[in-house]
Amino acid sequence: MLRLALGQINPTVGDLRGNAARMLEFAQRAVDGNASLVVFPELSLNGYPPRDLVEKPSFVARTEEVLHDLVAKAPKNITIVTGYVGRPEQAGRRVYNSAAVFRDGQILFHQNKVLLPTYDVFDEARYFLPGEQGRLFELDGKQVALTICEDAWNDRTFWKNRLYKRDPVEELFEMGAEIHVCINASPYAMEKREMRRRLYRATARRFEIPMVYVNQVGGNDQLVFDGSSFAMDASGNVIAQAKSFEEDLVFCDPFGDVSGDDVQETSRGGDEAEAVYEALVLGTRDYIRKCGFRKVLIGLSGGIDSSIVAAIAVEAVGKENVIGVGMPGPYSSDHSVKDARDMAERLGIRFELISINPGYEAMNGSLAGVFAGAKPDVTEENLQSRLRGVTLMALSNKWGALVLTTGNKSELAVGYCTLYGDMCGGLAVISDVPKTLVYRISRIANQRLGNPIPESVFVKAPSAELRPDQKDTDSLPEYPVLDAILEGYIEHYKPPQEIAAEIGQPLALVRDIINKVDRNEYKRQQAAPGLRVTSKAVGIGRRFPIAQRFSE
Repeated sequence: MLRLALGQINPTVGDLRGNAARMLEFAQRAVDGNASLVVFPELSLNGYPPRDLVEKPSFVARTEEVLHDLVAKAPKNITIVTGYVGRPEQAGRRVYNSAAVFRDGQILFHQNKVLLPTYDVFDEARYFLPGEQGRLFELDGKQVALTICEDAWNDRTFWKNRLYKRDPVEELFEMGAEIHVCINASPYAMEKREMRRRLYRATARRFEIPMVYVNQVGGNDQLVFDGSSFAMDASGNVIAQAKSFEEDLVFCDPFGDVSGDDVQETSRGGDEAEAVYEALVLGTRDYIRKCGFRKVLIGLSGGIDSSIVAAIAVEAVGKENVIGVGMPGPYSSDHSVKDARDMAERLGIRFELISINPGYEAMNGSLAGVFAGAKPDVTEENLQSRLRGVTLMALSNKWGALVLTTGNKSELAVGYCTLYGDMCGGLAVISDVPKTLVYRISRIANQRLGNPIPESVFVKAPSAELRPDQKDTDSLPEYPVLDAILEGYIEHYKPPQEIAAEIGQPLALVRDIINKVDRNEYKRQQAAPGLRVTSKAVGIGRRFPIAQRFSE
């Protein structure tokens, strides 16, 4: 019998001693559960991604110090695998993305990550040296192959076009590996959990050895890690499953009979829209707490976007820490104020009503002389939005509360938002959520929280309410059409002709939307950091120049 424990923890970047303490706690629980090995995620000692922290000599030195302290304090009679930033033997060189295997106060084995991803949200070649050659270590008579995340993502039988020539798993199998253990910091994106399962199932079946996949959970800046750790037998059958979007510790025997207690169903995030909701709650909670905030502010307009952000915030930090602010202006409808107040009452959050009309009148008066002869236009519309931003930031300063912005991916992609207005804030909670998905996750919020979002919010026509009878469709196509265009262009880089043919829309419309995306890069690069939930966010992982002349 080889009883293993999957230690799915939520590390904080740079909290070396806090992360070590979490591992000590989980390791003791693993001992109490009679495990002979407990496995923690990639860079679990440092938190992932540490980014430029690894360029600080003090960070690397303290990592080494805390690692040795962790080894000395760890429970006896159990082997532990943890990820950390490893110092190379040759001074002055970059560091490694490493794993350490230790037991009874002694480090038995080190492994360095071989394949360093430099695509999408990853930039590991900037920071780390590639490992040269993997090795095996022995555990209870079994030869163990230990890999780190990307090292297990290059199976030639799974991918049509591989990114790397080497396959570290294949190399370790040829050395005589009998079980494959992989530690990971793999961020969440829609459909990614199932894709991981398919990849590792193919690898397990190819080499006919069991495999253990342990992933980080939690939010670190714009990335949300879902956990969803699992173990498979040599046939690719799941024999143990950790929860998604929660810390967890699960046990398994990869070489023994599977009992019903070993396989745990994912308790949350089964449906992909529900998974997005869970990811946003977790990412919001961790961003707020890890940045040292307790309270948050949300501008409540009575629309669907601010409503879902308020619901997410309540689940993330509790209703007592959420403040909604209604800021009616000259074109705000009565139902908008009513819906905002109604939802705040249903959620049980504090609600303040602050009109921007006096400020709007005063600013118009101040600008009347220099605007003489010019017709009202988007300037006056943006002025209203910016007065709301000023109001929220003033309350933020006074109360020490973090402002959550409420713009969705559809708006941010095409620039249907106002710099220094509705874009003001510290975290853009739904900036990677297309408008059509906003409605889906809002239904999930209502199911979970007892219908806090009034039905009138779902059925009203979306509007910024910055001019009389304004509707979003005055400037944009219907959101199902817009979101289809944006998915094709942003997530798949398809040309306008292909998108137009696929969705049956005029080429001129598709080109207009794509031009809006390209022209508004300057806005997005000034936006608050947003939580990534799709395969290509309009924030992290998307790096386009602002001053450029290429056009589709």
